[in-house]
Amino acid sequence: MIRISSFSKILFVAFLFVVPQAARAESQFADKRSEGQQKAFSQVPFTQVSIHDRFWSPRLENNALHTIPVCIDQIENQTGRMQNFERAGAGCGKHSGIFFDDSDVYKAIEGVAYSLMTNPDAQLEQKMDEWIAKIASAQQPDGYLNTYFTLEKPAERWTDMDKHEMYCGGHMLEAAIAYYQATGKDTLLNVSRRFIDHMMLRFGPAGEHWVPGHEEIELALCKLYNLTGERRYLDFAHWLLEERGHGYGKMAGRKWNPKYYQDIVPVRELQHITGHAVRAMYLFCGMADVASNVEGTGYMKALNSLWYDVTHRHMYVTGGIGVAYRSEGFSVPYDLPNKEAYCETCASIGMVLWNHRMNELCGDAKYADVLERSLYNGVLSGINLAGDRFFYVNPLESDGTHHRQEWYGCACCPSNVCRFIPSIGNYIYGTSRNALWVNLYVGSDVKCRVGRQDVWLEQETRMPWEGSVRLTFKSGMRGQLRLRVPAWSDGMTVCVNGRDVELEVDEHNYVVLKRRWRKGDVVEMKMQQSVFIIAADPHVKNNVGLRSIQRGPLVYCAEGIDNAAYDSISLSSETKFLPEEDAMLGGIVKLSCTEKEKSFTLIPYYAWDNREATPMRVWFPWTGGELKPKSDGWSTLKVEIMKKSRWIDVTPKSQQPSL
Repeated sequence: MIRISSFSKILFVAFLFVVPQAARAESQFADKRSEGQQKAFSQVPFTQVSIHDRFWSPRLENNALHTIPVCIDQIENQTGRMQNFERAGAGCGKHSGIFFDDSDVYKAIEGVAYSLMTNPDAQLEQKMDEWIAKIASAQQPDGYLNTYFTLEKPAERWTDMDKHEMYCGGHMLEAAIAYYQATGKDTLLNVSRRFIDHMMLRFGPAGEHWVPGHEEIELALCKLYNLTGERRYLDFAHWLLEERGHGYGKMAGRKWNPKYYQDIVPVRELQHITGHAVRAMYLFCGMADVASNVEGTGYMKALNSLWYDVTHRHMYVTGGIGVAYRSEGFSVPYDLPNKEAYCETCASIGMVLWNHRMNELCGDAKYADVLERSLYNGVLSGINLAGDRFFYVNPLESDGTHHRQEWYGCACCPSNVCRFIPSIGNYIYGTSRNALWVNLYVGSDVKCRVGRQDVWLEQETRMPWEGSVRLTFKSGMRGQLRLRVPAWSDGMTVCVNGRDVELEVDEHNYVVLKRRWRKGDVVEMKMQQSVFIIAADPHVKNNVGLRSIQRGPLVYCAEGIDNAAYDSISLSSETKFLPEEDAMLGGIVKLSCTEKEKSFTLIPYYAWDNREATPMRVWFPWTGGELKPKSDGWSTLKVEIMKKSRWIDVTPKSQQPSL
């Protein structure tokens, strides 16, 4: 078997929608009708992926059995969100809750739609039909739909760019597309398109300026363009992006903060991330979607610079982002406190969405590496193992007083998790003209088309606990099989049908296997899962003298419930780590650790706060003496592989983006 050196990988842990107005918008972009940046691959949608995975299958089941019912109960019975639509439809009554609460209803519908695609449920579908009828009844004659303004401030529509009117419209549009794809029913889709028509009559090159205070509508419009093929939707998304950075932002009775709203410069000139973390992620997703369809945007250069800034200066080891409680966003570079970390669950979902788009565009494993980090740590920590309690904020240290809740007044995270989990299959596979890409290692079957071929591949694995993967062709295929080399893999072996093959690893860290594949061919991979001791960039003052632990894609933590001497846990070069399977917490691999005469237990970070109230921490004191990793003149981030007792450069200079 051929071994791939661990030096061929990268580990990034930066602790860190014909109306006259639409016609005018079309003419503005008429000289840019060519295709945008060609994608390296396109995702295989989760509807073509059947997951049978010991880790992910229980989470999909819990989302259907627990998370969706919790969201339905809260929306219908506990919080008044559905009643807002009933009142708006009746034309009387007061609004209950926050001005953007409509969005939670839409996200729940989207989650239900995804669940219905793979698990048909007539009763659940009937429930959604009832909801959609109420939503449709709340739409105004001119197409406008927002229950807060309809019930509370009808004269103040479109006067404050931070009041989330387009944000809610975007989530309604995403839900409408998903429900149409799941059921073939177009009531909500027609409602959404009427609302978009309303927007495009008012805003555009010959109309009013508008900068959405909370981005989301942009990526939703691109989805509508992909569904309908109607260019006007794409052009409106492009116009909205181009509105930023020109001083058009405004609020009612308050001062607009361009930095907070990603409005400080035109988006093509962005280099550094600022402001609200979730808004930024949705903006970058919209930029990537438009860049993939419109030539000459200049967005990719900006997105590359932004990616570098986020992952190297503003991202936690868990793949979480956002530190400031007041702004739910970013502070100065390297300001990454642990106990005060915000790391909103929605922001980690945003990291997955953005990095997935970047990987589609570029075909570079580094984006899938960050996606995986955020997925397994930053996202999964946001929901408990049963699927019925949630984190909004995901700190990296707790004194035992931070706990998951049944719901939140601002419930963007529970409803976001509800729609994200059932779509997990979107991120596993991709296809290009002559290749099938495997980006995540999840037990599953995929049936897709590669070029003109119908392909069926089965994947078997015990990831994230073991690094072995078995891929079996259930059909033949001519072309490449491209396998991501994970950043965390401390060496990797690959064989085909039990025999050594000549392997090629491309510059973007994908193994490229070229042959005529026949039904029954088997590819076996073994990825070494060493325990990594991770040192933060020295600029992260909060982590000076501290280290964290990672095995495979999982970051580990210590909870007081497992460690009587919790406060005395430390790490050194003498620390020994023994991975052990344990049935607790839904079945995990824990790390039983010994440090001289002390012993302690570490569990995956995503699993904390699933038992009793207890303190938790991710970073631990380092008592192994001063370590001086070699600097490459660009990134001072290093990773020590204890097994080899040497420092390695994490990122080659050749990977440095031009800022």
